Amino acid sequence: MDELEQTILEYVIDEYLEEDDEEEIGVESPLISSGIVDSFSMVSLKTFLERKYKISIPDDKATPEDFDTVKSIAQRVREIQG
Repeated sequence: MDELEQTILEYVIDEYLEEDDEEEIGVESPLISSGIVDSFSMVSLKTFLERKYKISIPDDKATPEDFDTVKSIAQRVREIQG
């Protein structure tokens, strides 16, 4: 896991999992399809990434498929960063 994936994973854990939640998630864990991240949360995650990495993620590049795992989110961020 690289620094970008670690940052995204930590954000997801801090923002979307309850403290007493025993669910372990990793870079390949489904986020949207498992219900950890909903459409509202996806928007806040997108905003976090845009601010942190000073990028703009087009809506057509922020689909539920693109944002379903930490690995796919990191891949999208890297693609936008060039």
